[in-house]
Formats: sequence, structure tokens, C-alpha cells
Amino acid sequence: MSDLGRMLVGLGLLFLTVGGLILVLGKTGLPFGRLPGDIAWRGKQTSFYFPLASSLLLSILLSLIFYLISRFRR
Repeated sequence: MSDLGRMLVGLGLLFLTVGGLILVLGKTGLPFGRLPGDIAWRGKQTSFYFPLASSLLLSILLSLIFYLISRFRR
């Protein structure tokens, strides 16, 4: 049970760090969340937004971080 607690704390700290980076990047003018591959559609009464490119970029970055963490834990 101790390992599960450590893992949850580690994941929480990782999410906190990534969230902070996203906030800082947003204030610096980098277009995270408005990348060219993001889908935005506006109709008369509805709008739809799906951050496809931003999601892919975030997925690649998190995969790289988890890979590096797993390599250093061995």
C-alpha cells in the first residue's frame, strides 16, 4: 500500500508541474491550445473546439517524461 501512495503523490506532483508549465506558457504568448492542428468550428448557435494538436503534443511530452522516469528507476 505504501508504493501506491508514493505513486499517487508522484503523479499529483507531475500533474501540478505540467499544469504550472501550461499556465506559464500561456502567459508567455506561446499558442498552446491554439496550435494549427486544433479544430475549431463555429455555427450560428453552437461552437465546437477540440485541441487535437495540443493533445498530441501533450501526450508525446508525457510519454517521454514517463519513459525517462522508468529508465532512471531501474
